[in-house]
Amino acid sequence: MLPASAIVRVRRYRGDLIATDDTRINDRIRAREVRLIGDGGEQLGVKPLPEALTIARSRELDLVEVAPNADPPVCRLMDFKRYEYEQQQRRKESRRKATQVVIKEMKFRPKIDVHDYTTKMRHVQKFLGEGNKVKLTIMFRGREMAHPELGLRILERIADEVSEIAMVESSPRQDGRNMTMVLHPLRRDGRGGAARPSTPRPAQAATPRAAPATAAPAPAAPTVTAPEPAAASTAREDT
Repeated sequence: MLPASAIVRVRRYRGDLIATDDTRINDRIRAREVRLIGDGGEQLGVKPLPEALTIARSRELDLVEVAPNADPPVCRLMDFKRYEYEQQQRRKESRRKATQVVIKEMKFRPKIDVHDYTTKMRHVQKFLGEGNKVKLTIMFRGREMAHPELGLRILERIADEVSEIAMVESSPRQDGRNMTMVLHPLRRDGRGGAARPSTPRPAQAATPRAAPATAAPAPAAPTVTAPEPAAASTAREDT
């Protein structure tokens, strides 16, 4: 059996980069001749393997076997180290963008008291707020199995209390001595919280516009009554 040090694949050999997976590059290619593609995608035709390796070394690139099952195998000139690095960065970016949903489980009893129920509901809301699914399990014991409606009532109550931040993904179902239901968090908004359904605002009644103020009528001129002429003086005294 070979020692462990002999099994480890060497990265560089005689100045050439050696692949660490099943991709054959440079001296690991076994075909006698290959169809060569340049680093810019141009077709260089069918070349003997030594000539293809010489072309690759003259351009300071690697000869990578991209289609080993073709006849002859297709090889391409590229910087394999840079190619591996770019692929690794793409995988990291895809993993970073991927939404990892974790399923949390919370267990209840059919005759749970108010304090335990309140405590467990805080955990359920916390898990949903973090974007995790929540599996609710109602555990029955003994004669409680004859009253599954108690567990169903609890699950329906929970679904109603978290309806603004979660939806029921898996309806309640009996599984042996347990009754289960799965909640799925709603879509998140930009701030990281669960998006709540928007409530339509009532239409605001149109306010009638006030009628334009009319000019106040000019005050009537006071009526001046001319004094009546004094009574005709008495007849002149008879001279």
